[in-house]
Amino acid sequence: MDKIEFGTGGWRAIIGKDFVCENIRRVAKGIYSLMVEQNRADKPVIIGYDRRFLSEVAAKWVAEVLTKNGITVWIMERSAPTPLIMHTVKSNDLWFGIEVTASHNPATYNGIKLFTHEGRDASVEVTKRLEELIADIGDVPYLDYDEAMKQGFVKLLDNPFNDFLDDIIDLLDIKALRKRGLRVLFDSMHGSGTYPILVIFHTARCTIDTINTNKDAYFGGVMPAPSEKSLFALKNSVLNGKYDLGIAMDGDGDRLGIIDSNGKYINANETLCLLYYYLVKYKGWKGPVVRNIATTHMLDRIAESFGEKCYEVPVGFKYISSKLDEVDAVLGGESSGGLTVRGHIHGKDSVYAASLFAEMVSVTGQTPSQMLAELQKEFGKFVMVEDDMSFDPSMKSAVQKILLEDKRLPEFSDEITKVSYEDGCKVYFEDGFVICRFSGTEPLLRIFAESTSAVRAKDYINTIKKFVFE
Repeated sequence: MDKIEFGTGGWRAIIGKDFVCENIRRVAKGIYSLMVEQNRADKPVIIGYDRRFLSEVAAKWVAEVLTKNGITVWIMERSAPTPLIMHTVKSNDLWFGIEVTASHNPATYNGIKLFTHEGRDASVEVTKRLEELIADIGDVPYLDYDEAMKQGFVKLLDNPFNDFLDDIIDLLDIKALRKRGLRVLFDSMHGSGTYPILVIFHTARCTIDTINTNKDAYFGGVMPAPSEKSLFALKNSVLNGKYDLGIAMDGDGDRLGIIDSNGKYINANETLCLLYYYLVKYKGWKGPVVRNIATTHMLDRIAESFGEKCYEVPVGFKYISSKLDEVDAVLGGESSGGLTVRGHIHGKDSVYAASLFAEMVSVTGQTPSQMLAELQKEFGKFVMVEDDMSFDPSMKSAVQKILLEDKRLPEFSDEITKVSYEDGCKVYFEDGFVICRFSGTEPLLRIFAESTSAVRAKDYINTIKKFVFE
């Protein structure tokens, strides 16, 4: 029987290999067993899905298993971004929610995310227990979907967006957005974020046009992650169309990418710094900020300038949202493009983040590039470089032994000030860091490095690669 594992972003697997009906039903039965074990089988479960191949069908397979066991399910009549499912769990005081998605993974993948009470990402303890329950499951009985509907176990949600959208609109400075009247180009990357973005930006009286809104199982031949490389078409269209802003989201709407009016890609680290700075300096919010171990240290300097602290947590958004609540932080985020803001949901929401970014541009009257130049002048320049290395599974234990068990390190060109093994291996320098960790969703060794220049950051990475792989 296939082993099913939940990483930092849920269970993800290759379609046709491991992401198949049998395994999807085992996951669903495992979730039901977890509900019973926790004495939380008395409320409906909300099920959403993105626009990937097999997502809608898989959502129905999950529903068939839960309804067979007497659980009422709420299911979407259209694809939905992940933050909407989290918000629905929170606003309806549900115990559990499910989204069928593989987020930003390649088109060959699909998966399942599990959310718990208050709309939170399932904790490590919950997913570990779920894995144990799934391991003991063989054949899974199910109730045909149409029959489940006839028996009243399936409730179709025809417009679940209203509360979600109203809550975001209430948090925004709509007057400032209407006064500025931005021209925005939105790239949905063939995902499920188009409808909420259109509603919000039309409400704000912005001119908004769209690209890549059609459903495409291959995501137009690019990775469905809002990176500089994948947003090449958006960049050119923003420049040619003279737009004030280009906005992009991954397939399930929890990762954000920004293109400035000059065609500059505003990376996730820069977005976090800009929004935290804006919320504290311009909106007068008070509080610390939270980042994961692979996210820019510029946040530390910005927080310190306001007399606040930047908290570092492991990779996995559950750690960010948990720490944000614990310390009442203004904002929390990660260098891969996800962020959350105090007073909203307990997870990544690029719908709100994109709207807030547009508000920032409207209120300040500056372009993101102009604001970044000010930040760099005040806090210094921070350049991050990333190198993902795929590996044969047989190599993982050897790499793990070198870095994490024996804790051996190479000779770096700069003096080491600190080493952390909280999540992978992170080496700190006076003006930078390098971190190696295994991906929780793909067979990759992720290496991130930050320094005052790309050359120094690349040198950190090359030193690690040569030491481990040669």
